[in-house]
Amino acid sequence: MNLTKSDVIERIRDQLDIPRDQSSEITETLIEIIKATLESGEGILISGFGKFCVKEKAARNGRNPHTGDDMVLRKRRVVTFRCSKILRDKVNGLRAAKRL
Repeated sequence: MNLTKSDVIERIRDQLDIPRDQSSEITETLIEIIKATLESGEGILISGFGKFCVKEKAARNGRNPHTGDDMVLRKRRVVTFRCSKILRDKVNGLRAAKRL
């Protein structure tokens, strides 16, 4: 089961004890900031979570899977995500090492 935007709004509402319309506005604002930043080509680094990056993909030869015809796939930009070590360890059930 996936966590939806509505679920995020409800969790923010519950944890901060604020009205639903306010938690919805916070969530929408955050999403718009993330979209605008990625659209401009900048990356987003969230400590302890990960990094979103925009990468350039060059044009390349490909094949239509339905017809088998050769085609050229145009150059494009894609968003990638690389999780932090902290998040990766949590997902894998490992305890974070204590810093000295």
